[in-house]
Formats: sequence, C-alpha cells, structure tokens
Amino acid sequence: MASDDILTRQIPHSPEAERAVLGSMLIDSRCAPGVIGLLKSSDFYSPLNRAIYDTIYSMFSYSKTIDPVTVLDNMKAGGVWTDNAPNYLLELMQLTPTSANVMEYVAIVRDVSLLRAIADTGSAITSLAVSGEGGAMSVLDAAEKKLYALRQGKSASGLEPVGKVLAGVYEQISEASAGGSGLPGLPSGLSDLDSRIMGLNNSDLIIIASRPGMGKTSIALNIALHAARASKKAVAFFSLEMSREQLALRLLSSESRIDGKKLQTGRVSPSEWKKLAEAASSISKADIYIDDNPSLSVADMNAQCRRVRDLGLVVIDYLQLMQSAAGPSRRTYENRVQVVSDISRMMKIMAKELNVPVICGCQLSRANEARSNKRPMLSDLRESGSIEQDADIVLGLYREDYYDKNTVNQNIAECIILKNRRGETGAVDLLWQPEFTTYSSLDRRHTDEDN
Repeated sequence: MASDDILTRQIPHSPEAERAVLGSMLIDSRCAPGVIGLLKSSDFYSPLNRAIYDTIYSMFSYSKTIDPVTVLDNMKAGGVWTDNAPNYLLELMQLTPTSANVMEYVAIVRDVSLLRAIADTGSAITSLAVSGEGGAMSVLDAAEKKLYALRQGKSASGLEPVGKVLAGVYEQISEASAGGSGLPGLPSGLSDLDSRIMGLNNSDLIIIASRPGMGKTSIALNIALHAARASKKAVAFFSLEMSREQLALRLLSSESRIDGKKLQTGRVSPSEWKKLAEAASSISKADIYIDDNPSLSVADMNAQCRRVRDLGLVVIDYLQLMQSAAGPSRRTYENRVQVVSDISRMMKIMAKELNVPVICGCQLSRANEARSNKRPMLSDLRESGSIEQDADIVLGLYREDYYDKNTVNQNIAECIILKNRRGETGAVDLLWQPEFTTYSSLDRRHTDEDN
C-alpha cells in the first residue's frame, strides 16, 4: 500500500489554472500588468507554459503589443517555438471562458507553486538533518532561513538576471517619487541627518558609536519610535544592557516631556499624570517589540526577527555586549577582536537577509580621550576588527559639554557621519535634552532671528 501511494503521489500543480492565466492574457492584454505583478516564471510547473509566460513577460517589459500573433512571433525570436505552439495557444484561448476571473486563476497557480516550494524545502531540511553536519542548532538555523525565504516570497540564494534587478530598482525609485519625502529609506526623525544618509535603507548596517553616557541608547530609541510610527511597520529592539522597563521609562519621558527623574521617584502632578496617559497610549500604538535578554547572539536575534510580521527595522544596543554565535567555548580560544569582527559580519548578513536596516550601538575606545580634539574617529571603534568595513554608515556622537562643563555649547551635540556609502560624510548638529533623555534636530530659527 505504501509503495502504491508513493507511485501515485504527484507534485502539486494545476494545469487548468496555468492555462487559464495564459489564456486570459491572450484574450485580454489588459490582464498582463496585474498578472505580472503577482506571478514569477518559476510559478508555472509546465515548461511550455513557463516559456509562454516568459515571452509575454518580456513583451510587456518592452511595451510590445500582446496577442496570439505577436506572442508566436516573439516565441520564434526567443528560440522557444515548437510546431505545436500555434495550436496550443489557440487551445489556451478556447479553454478560458473569460478573463474576468484571471486573479482567481493566479491565486491557484501561486498556491500550488508555494506548496511545491514547501515540499522542496522540506526535502532539503530532511537531508540536512540526516547528514547532521554542523550540529542540531546549525541545521535548525538553516531550516529557519529557508522557511523565512519562502514566507518572504524569495529564494534563499542564486543568480538573478540584471534586468530583474533593474526592474526592482526602478520600482524603488517610483515609490520614493510617489512618497514625496525624497528619502528612499525610513525616516529617522532627525531631518538634517536623513538628508545626508538618505534615511534608514533596507539591508544597511548602521553603527552609532560613542563613549559611555553620550546617549547612543537614547538616539536609538528616538529613531525606533519615529520609524515605527512613520512606516507603520514593526521594529525589533534588542537591549543587552538595559531592561525593558528602563527603556519604556525613557520612552515615556521623551514622549510626555516629563523629567525622567520625576518618573523614577513618582513625584508626578495630576496634570502630568494626564500627559503620561496620553504618552503611554501613543507609544503603545507603535509596533515596537523589546527583548532584554543579555546573552543573545546574532543568530538568536535573526531567528526572532524572522517570526515578526512586516518587520521594518532592527535595533541592537550594543555590539560589545553581544555573544559569539559559536558560544563561550570558541571565545576561549579566540581574541575579542576576532569575535567582534565575526559579530559585525553576521549583523551585515542579517540586514541583507531580512532586507531591513539594522542599527547597532557601539562603544568607542579611550583613544580619543588622549587627543586634544576628542571628536570620534573610525579608528576609535573598540575592538574594531571589521566593524568599519561591514558597516554601511557609521555615526559618532560628540558633545562638548561631556568634556567641558563650562562650555557655551551646553546640550548641543554633533552627530558625525564617519562613513556613508550613500553619500557625503560630515557633522550634523543635534539638540540633547538630558531631562527627557532624547535627541532632536537643532532648531536654528531663533538664531537666525537674533541675527
């Protein structure tokens, strides 16, 4: 019985739905934009159907007229012509009752295509588990990556024609143009900074570096909250130093504009309680998730992020507290520079795999303390290794009043762009409000009016 079941088992596919999709586009070329936006060539199980779809896809890309005659002509030019092609195209049109139901046919083709992909992935995972190469955790991580790639509707790896890549870039440009913000990425809430780094872009690794107490956690929280609100997407915040409650307290202080010391001591007036309630309600609407486990590795974070729906941003605070994916045994034999280099590389890989920006805090070494100009430099990154190599953007925070309590530039901060793959480097002035533990863009209007 079991052997009979194996012999009769078929790979999931729907010949009828595939034919109906192609027939609909041949009957009514106005169906093409909607279909091409949803189906890939690989969604078709039949090689002939795949060849016809590829032909129509190419014709649509070059704005050519789509009808049975032109499709046959382009099949000849593309080398996919068969003697049976004219009869088959005629059959497709005759078997399709109407093009009005084309989206239902598309849904069927997509569904069975996903079932085939799931079956292939299941077989691959089984092979990995049987081989046992790398151990159980390595196999589990590989399995999660494959399933995440399926859920995101993309293959885990492989070469892709430059034409398809250009089509995706063209779509990004169109979206940026339609949005009107002029930013290809998520807004950070700091307009002067956004104009330099083009916002927070997918697959970018962004390092925020400073000496302890300079406010890297605060600026990361500010950005996370603003990005969640502006994009309506989920933000994952991994805190390896501060607890969830401490982070929530900072968010409340920043949002309500109530001194953080008051919140910690409970000395809150009736009017401030109202502000707190409004702030809590507003923050709760943002789709932010916090994990304060102090012993997380990049692999742990990656696994959690794959399960978050509509993820838009990942924030990690901070790099030097992170564990090596290989665990304590490996750290015994390797120096810390190599471990941190491995971590930074894995974060960049995570940003590319999840296709979201990843922001990570990083501590600066004491090297700048010995200089007269204490502004951060790339070489000041602690245990730098490959951090500056892997990062797309490196931001250094500097406040003069951190070193000189009597300076006239009280609470004026510089966000120094030390590395920027998307544009120029330089410094952006920010306002630091210590009572609310928040950073904001520096308002220069009063200075202009005074002059």
